[in-house]
Amino acid sequence: MTGSETTPSFRLAYVPGVTPAKWVRIWNERLPGVPLALVAAPAAEAFGVLRDGAADAGFVRLPVDRDDLSAIPLYTETTVVVVPKDHLVAAAEEVSAEDLADEIVLHPLDDTLDWENPPGRPALERPATTEDAVELVAAGVGVLVVPQSLARLHHRRDLTYRPVSGVPQSRVALSWPQEETTDLVEEFIGIVRGRTVNSTRGRPPTPPQPKRKRPEAGGAQRKPAGGKSAGAKGARGGSAGSGGKGAKGGAKGARRGKPRGRS
Repeated sequence: MTGSETTPSFRLAYVPGVTPAKWVRIWNERLPGVPLALVAAPAAEAFGVLRDGAADAGFVRLPVDRDDLSAIPLYTETTVVVVPKDHLVAAAEEVSAEDLADEIVLHPLDDTLDWENPPGRPALERPATTEDAVELVAAGVGVLVVPQSLARLHHRRDLTYRPVSGVPQSRVALSWPQEETTDLVEEFIGIVRGRTVNSTRGRPPTPPQPKRKRPEAGGAQRKPAGGKSAGAKGARGGSAGSGGKGAKGGAKGARRGKPRGRS
């Protein structure tokens, strides 16, 4: 088998917290002959995965270096604070950054919020990963501020989270190498943007079928109103006028004539 005959495929990278299942399902419905392979990548390594050609496109967190990568922003995530269920914060519906001023706020090395001045008091050491930081929260060492998707990803029964205002938010985007905007990349961009199969970049639409005209009810077999009955009535009337009453009148007149005299 030559290289030109190789079955095409599409590789999609995604960072922790992003759930690509919806777009993968649509891809499989529209392009069943092109397998899609998922490539999990840490947030800090996702751009290297795209540049090295290990994935054709990927869901990443902004910002993106636009010198060699293209990106389409998709959505902004809610930022939350992860705390033990018996923490005072758990009693509130939402907190602000100022409410965390007295808390030890863990700042993992793989943080995705691009803090300038994280709230609260810093821990003695920064956890290596968000998952490690969640374990420290469960141990009562501090609290953790992260995008909501990461709080859900690392959910534990003994922890909960609440929205936080006045803090940075994480934005998720679809990104791909500018020099590798292939037809399959364009196809996936269309899926993410919500294009239908009948859109200009999708499959050609099915031409409209001509409508069949329905014949009028009884149109070809409808007879003129009164045609047959009028003719029959006229015929009956004609025969009665010519032979019926006139004949009787003639016969009656013959009976009333005077008898001839005898010779």
